[in-house]
Amino acid sequence: MKRTTKRTTQRTTCAKYAAAALAGTTVLAACGTEPAGTSTQDLSAIEDVSWVPKKVTVDGRDYVLPVKGARHKARITFKPTTAEPDGDGGESGGSVGCNSIGVDVAIEGDTVRVSDLVMTLMGCPGAVGEFEQKFVDVFDNDLRARLAGPSGARTLTLTSPRHDSITLREEKPPALKGTRWSLGENAHLTLTGNNTVTGSLGCNTFRGKATVKGRTIEFGPLATTRMMCSPPVMKTERQLAEILSGKVSYQQERDSLKITKGPGESVTARAE
Repeated sequence: MKRTTKRTTQRTTCAKYAAAALAGTTVLAACGTEPAGTSTQDLSAIEDVSWVPKKVTVDGRDYVLPVKGARHKARITFKPTTAEPDGDGGESGGSVGCNSIGVDVAIEGDTVRVSDLVMTLMGCPGAVGEFEQKFVDVFDNDLRARLAGPSGARTLTLTSPRHDSITLREEKPPALKGTRWSLGENAHLTLTGNNTVTGSLGCNTFRGKATVKGRTIEFGPLATTRMMCSPPVMKTERQLAEILSGKVSYQQERDSLKITKGPGESVTARAE
């Protein structure tokens, strides 16, 4: 990521409360009653899922994700990897509406360890900027995780050692039909509920029949416009038209759709 800054967070652990405990205080209650790293949940379920940050709670005050003024779609994903010393962010992260965020993530028991946070440096004033700052301050920590709700509509709560928290909601995968699937620059397709398909091959638009059965889509002849574009664009159009013909197989993984005509003939689309 360009124009990034790396944050260093001083983490607080139970061990740092030892002196206070010897003095007879109750500070250790903040460390929980379960042994560190234990969990009754399978937190691998949070991996490779789009999570929408809905709320950050700091010092008992809630900061709700702003609905206006965002520059990016707010979503966070977790892709646990081995953190590299002095690394500049990992494959996890995303955005909460303003800057792009990259972090390393490790899942240990009921703890999500976030480190090596880097982010771009766009200035985002108002509620969006305030929400991002609160989110980052809480997120860059060792976080106790709790999952609740049924699959497809789960809530993930991440709680910092200071008892501040982030509440995230699982983003539902896009529907196969009715979603506009991007096939690349200016190219896209939309499957409709009445067994038709519309879209663009990059230059020319098209329309035709498309019947979904099981894991296959059967495309009928596509009616296209007849505009002439540059040779590279026309070559790409011919390749896409060949793939989007006859019976093809498809595989959807959340916001990714792979359409395969045959060996070496496939295209992967992304939900817009």
